[in-house]
Amino acid sequence: MTYTLTTPLYYVNDRAHLGSAYTTLACDAIARYRRLMGDTVVFITGCDEHGQKIQRTAEAAGLSPQAHCDLVSAGYQQLWQNWQISNDRFIRTTDPHHRRIVEQFFSRVEANGDICEGRQQGWYCVACEEFKDDPAEAKQPSCPIHHKPLEWRDEVNLFFRLSAYQQQIEQLIRRPGFIAPESRRREVENFVAQGLRDFSISRVNLPWGVPVPGHEGHTFYVWFDALLGYLTALLSPDETLDLEAVCQRGWPAQLHVIGKDILRFHAVYWPAMLLSAGLPLPERVFGHGFLTREGQKMGKSLGNVLDPQVLLDRCGADAVRWYLLRDIPFGDDGDFQQQRFVDLVNSDLANTIGNLLNRTIAMARRWFDAAVPSPGEGAGTGHPLAVAADEACRDYHAAWQRLDFRAAAEAVLGLAIAANGYLNDQAPWSRMKQDGQREHVACDLYAVLEAARLVAQLLAPLVPQMSDRMLAQLPGASAPWLEQLRWGGLVVGAPLPEPAPVMGRLELEGPL
Repeated sequence: MTYTLTTPLYYVNDRAHLGSAYTTLACDAIARYRRLMGDTVVFITGCDEHGQKIQRTAEAAGLSPQAHCDLVSAGYQQLWQNWQISNDRFIRTTDPHHRRIVEQFFSRVEANGDICEGRQQGWYCVACEEFKDDPAEAKQPSCPIHHKPLEWRDEVNLFFRLSAYQQQIEQLIRRPGFIAPESRRREVENFVAQGLRDFSISRVNLPWGVPVPGHEGHTFYVWFDALLGYLTALLSPDETLDLEAVCQRGWPAQLHVIGKDILRFHAVYWPAMLLSAGLPLPERVFGHGFLTREGQKMGKSLGNVLDPQVLLDRCGADAVRWYLLRDIPFGDDGDFQQQRFVDLVNSDLANTIGNLLNRTIAMARRWFDAAVPSPGEGAGTGHPLAVAADEACRDYHAAWQRLDFRAAAEAVLGLAIAANGYLNDQAPWSRMKQDGQREHVACDLYAVLEAARLVAQLLAPLVPQMSDRMLAQLPGASAPWLEQLRWGGLVVGAPLPEPAPVMGRLELEGPL
């Protein structure tokens, strides 16, 4: 099947930060897992490049809006390449073919009678690019998210008749699994229960945006424009740019992964827009939490922003991926703690998994001619480690269905811990000194090496580079991934290379 998933289209008012890296790494892990499961994956990410905030940011930097967008979007693309993110598409909302899709979509919505003209009055946050509810008529109201003064707006805009979709949206958000995690669904239910109000989809006197066809002086509100990037991304610029084609190219999306702050746009506004245009709805919207650092919100003024490129350069992709995916429950807020980061990576990856592989290969090479020893009849599917591996695989796949990266990582780690425990209990270094124990040791080492091979296979979506380094030292038969997860895939008699570290210990001097 085709499995389409998306990150948000990141707003290019500034460079990527750890929050955007977290979302993208999570989506990358999902995409890798789905590909290994045999799906045809369309993994979409990109940049949202219109709106007043972009225009003002560019002006402050002495750049044209387009030059600013080109610079920041190139930074995003390079960063994801550096992190080896496996996205299939990267969409920019300033791409010319995106404009044509926006125009087609608007024409459908307008023809359906869902566009009207009205006066928009209220307090507006340029940073959020949205109107806020009147904050108790304060003399100098500010945005509760950005803590910047709101601007009073009074202008004639085009509105989308969101109110016409009250009943359909109520039914949609009650659909099991559409909004996850459960806490996010309750937030949306409370919002919808207050009654859906028509929302503005255009701005006037704002040149940096897509012009609204047939409505001179209006440009599309950045959110109306940006959400359609998920559709544009499915179409190649050189093919016929038609909305019907998106349904043959991977729409509807199986999953939108977003930060919880933009849940309303994706779980309410976006489905209503799609209903109006006669297009299928996404299957699931997952709103994850925010990241803090050592208990504090990250911000430039505090000087505690974590730069994803610095993290990559100093720690490596696998270390950061493991910590973010294994330690932070996906959907909850998380706190980046440097000491815990170091301790987890060193304990889990360097010691529990890396040392298991290193010492077992070393013993097999020393005692069995640098090759995979024969297990005889003792390492079949009834072996304790085979049973542990089967249980780990069941827990692992169930965790992925829930998008529970933490549980998936713990299932893998649990198998490695079981293999270490078995090795220590059997003590092959002592058995080899006893007469008649060579075959027993061969069976033990085969079982531990096979468990390590399965650990490596299961790590592939989570820490792909470490998985590759492990598998390069464990000769297994070539087969599809699901077959590789069956016990007994290690090739008896195949040469074992000199053991090489698969994860060095993190030793960080000073704060990141």
